[in-house]
Amino acid sequence: MSRKRAIVFAGQGAQVVGMGRDLAEQYHECRALFEKADSVLGYGLSKVCFEGPLEDLTRADRCQPAIFTVSMACYTALMRELPWLCFEGAAGLSLGEWTALCAAGAVGFEETLQILAARGRFMQESCEERPGGMISVIGLSLEKAREVAASVGLEVANINSPEQVVLSGEKSRLPAAEEAAKAAGASRTVVLNVAGAFHSSLMCSAARKLEEKLKDVSLCQPRMPVVANVTGRPHESPVSIVATMVQQVTSSVRWVDTVRWFQEQGVVEYVECGPGKVLAGLIKRIDRNAIVHSIQDVFSLKKAVEALKTE
Repeated sequence: MSRKRAIVFAGQGAQVVGMGRDLAEQYHECRALFEKADSVLGYGLSKVCFEGPLEDLTRADRCQPAIFTVSMACYTALMRELPWLCFEGAAGLSLGEWTALCAAGAVGFEETLQILAARGRFMQESCEERPGGMISVIGLSLEKAREVAASVGLEVANINSPEQVVLSGEKSRLPAAEEAAKAAGASRTVVLNVAGAFHSSLMCSAARKLEEKLKDVSLCQPRMPVVANVTGRPHESPVSIVATMVQQVTSSVRWVDTVRWFQEQGVVEYVECGPGKVLAGLIKRIDRNAIVHSIQDVFSLKKAVEALKTE
């Protein structure tokens, strides 16, 4: 009997110059995705992915469609190699949830590109309106991390693992958060190199603009369960998907609950698509027995395919 598995997709911050290039060179289906992205967006997204510069690739309005396209290229190449592969469900970290919805057939590739280009632009505008930042707190329980956040006027942005919580809010409050977290017993704090206070109330204007943008988008019922960041449970209907994805911009990413839901379904194996191996690390911290294959290029794809074929 084959293992139950889930497919998960990378979020913002995983970008690297050169991502997706060898997949586009080796698979005509992947090359077609990049060509379509260039056409839909009206500029050379493929060139930004393959050649940089990093400053362009890091811009939210470029970064989000770029990571999405690379992640879909990884997924497309995987399904080309193993068309029989099936999943109990899909999920993604922040923008990666849109990739999961696309992979599950709830929204088309072109529409998702346009949504993420706009989402990135709206979030960048919010960052400029209200300067903010994020800080990763390691070694505290969620309850203690919430107390720290409340004491300094920050919000919980990401619940990444049982011992890693990211706080978000006004940039001027981050030093106080570092002190409060260490006083509460945190083993480490890291101020993240991000443009603003993502997944907090400082993103309210971005959420409003995204809600307006999504009024023209037609979504379908996903072919497989897609677990929402906001609830840690699968989306229910196309109408609720829109509302939840607007809420996602200002709400906590409940990644621990997402992995716990997969565990409840008997999932023991995960395939991560997209640049980096962030999700693999987080999943292993939540479920030490999990098997995780990360696909980001041709080499890692072949390694994952060999492992999955032998089951």
